Amino acid sequence: MTFVVTENCIKCKYTDCVEVCPVDCFHEGPNMLVIDPDECIDCTLCEPECPAEAIKSEDDLTDDEQQFLALNAELAPQWPVISEMKDPPADADEWKDKPGKLDLLER
Repeated sequence: MTFVVTENCIKCKYTDCVEVCPVDCFHEGPNMLVIDPDECIDCTLCEPECPAEAIKSEDDLTDDEQQFLALNAELAPQWPVISEMKDPPADADEWKDKPGKLDLLER
């Protein structure tokens, strides 16, 4: 089992989660983070740290969120590892909890 970064992270990209990850499984894209499912050890430390509540256990994904399991697996090898917290985008709070952001994902 793995944890998955979902749509709520798009354009928010809070990085509170990366500092608690003991295995550095987070990868940073232009406007989202993803989790490498091969590296995640299912420790649960990241989930409560996310201000956007964008991290879920793969077992807790809704039918609509299932696509993010594959998306995390696809993008993690393409993006660099991030292990230190950074400032979020200036407009992150405005994007938090907005639905329908998948089309805004920058690869």
